[in-house]
Amino acid sequence: MLHALKNRWSSEFGYRHILIVAIPLILSTGSWSIQQFVDRMFLSWYSEEALASAMPAGILNFAFICLFIGTVSYAGTFVSQYVGAKEDHRVGAVLWHSLYLSIFGAIILLAVAPFSSDLFRLIGHNSQLQVLESTYFRILCFGGLGPILSAAFAGFFTGRGHNWPVMWVNLFTTTTNLILDYLLIFGIGIFPEMGIAGAALATIIAGFSSVVVYIVLIFRPKHEARFHVFSGRSWNLSFMKRFLKYGLPSGGHFFLEIMGFTAFILILGRIGQMELAATNIAININSLAFMPMFGLGIAMSMSVGQNIGAGKPEMAAYATGSAIQLGMMYMIPCTAMYIGIPHVFIAPFNAAPETVRVAIILLRFVAVYAIFDTLSILYSSAIKGAGDTHFVMRVTTALSIFVLIIPTWIAVDVFHSSLYLPWAFCAMFIVGMGLTFWWRFRGGKWKEMSVIETPEILPSQFPANPMTPEA
Repeated sequence: MLHALKNRWSSEFGYRHILIVAIPLILSTGSWSIQQFVDRMFLSWYSEEALASAMPAGILNFAFICLFIGTVSYAGTFVSQYVGAKEDHRVGAVLWHSLYLSIFGAIILLAVAPFSSDLFRLIGHNSQLQVLESTYFRILCFGGLGPILSAAFAGFFTGRGHNWPVMWVNLFTTTTNLILDYLLIFGIGIFPEMGIAGAALATIIAGFSSVVVYIVLIFRPKHEARFHVFSGRSWNLSFMKRFLKYGLPSGGHFFLEIMGFTAFILILGRIGQMELAATNIAININSLAFMPMFGLGIAMSMSVGQNIGAGKPEMAAYATGSAIQLGMMYMIPCTAMYIGIPHVFIAPFNAAPETVRVAIILLRFVAVYAIFDTLSILYSSAIKGAGDTHFVMRVTTALSIFVLIIPTWIAVDVFHSSLYLPWAFCAMFIVGMGLTFWWRFRGGKWKEMSVIETPEILPSQFPANPMTPEA
C-alpha cells in the first residue's frame, strides 16, 4: 500500500499534481466559507434576529445568482478543452460570451429586487424577520453583477490551470468584505451602524472590487497575442448556443441544488426563529468543510476537461481517482470533529443555550452525510468537466423535488414535525446525490463526450477573428 501511495503521489495527475492545481482553488473557496462564517458570526453578535434573517435571505439571493454563476463559470471547461486541444486563440471568445451572459444575469437580478418585500411576505416568516430578510436580499440583488462576472473571469485562469491569481483575488475580496463587515454592521469610527444592511453592502462592494482586479489581470497585450482577449469580443450566435447547451445545464444543476436548500431553509423558518438560527449555525459550520471540496472539484473538472480535449479520457479518470482519495483524507477527520468536538465550532456564535443544543444535534446529521457530499461534489464535477451536464441537472431536479422539498413541506406544514425529520430528508438527499453521481462516473459514458468542436471538423486556417460560424 505504501508503494502504491508513493506512485500515486509522484505520477502525472496523481496526488501531487492535483494538489498543485487545487491548493489555490481550495484556499479560494475556503476563504469564501470563512467570509460567510465570520459574516454570520458578526451578525450573531449584533442580534439573533439578524442571524436568523441572513441565512434565508442570503441563500435565496444566491439561488437566483447561482444560475448565472454556474452557467458563466462553465467558461472554465471550454477554456480547459480548448487549451487541451491546442486551440488557445478561441479562449478570448469564451471569455466575452460569458461576460455577455453575466450582464444579462445582473439585469434579471435588478428586476427581482423591487419585489423582495412581497417575496418574503409570501414565505410566511414573522414580521420582524421579513423586514430584515427583505433588506438583505434587496441590497444583494443590486450587487449581483460582481460575483457573476468574477466567476466568468476566473474561468480564464482555472481553465488553463493557472489558479494562483484566482486565489489572490479571492483572498483580497474576502479581506475587503470582512473589514467592511465589521465597520458597517457595528458602526465603527466614521461608518454608520447598519446591522444586516451593512453586511449586505460590504458583500457587494467586495464583489465589485474583485471584478476590477480581474480586468487588470486579464486584459493585457500578452494575453491578446495568445488568447485574443480583445479581438474575440464579437458576438457569435452559433457559439453562444453551444455555450448555453452545456453551460446552462451546469448552471441549472447549481441553481436547483441551491434552490432545494433554499426551500428547505425557508420551510424550516416556519417552525420557529430558534430552529432557523440553529440551522443557520450548522450550515455555516458545514460550509467550512464542504467549500474547500468545491475548490478541489473545480481543479478536477478542469483536469478532466484538459484530458478530454487532448483525447486522454483514461488519464481524466485517473485524475478523478486521485481527487476523490484526497477529498476523503480531508473530510473524514472533519466528520470526526463534528461529532467529537462540536462546541469548538459553535463557540464563536453568540447563541442562546437552547440554540446551541439544537445546533450540536444538527451537526450529527452533517456528520452522517458529509462523506456523500464529497462524492457528490467531486463526481459531478468530473462528469461536468467532460460535458455530461444534462444528466447532472436532471438528477438534481428529481432528488431536490422528491427527496428534499416535498417531504420537508409535508413534514412541517402537514404533520407539524420537529426540526429533525426535515434534516433526515436533507441527509437522504445528499446521500442520493453522492451515490448517483458515483454510479454515473463508473458507467463511463462521459469519456465519449466533448463540449468543443472535434478536431476533424475544424478548418486548417482560422481568420483573425477566431469566432468562425463553426464555433
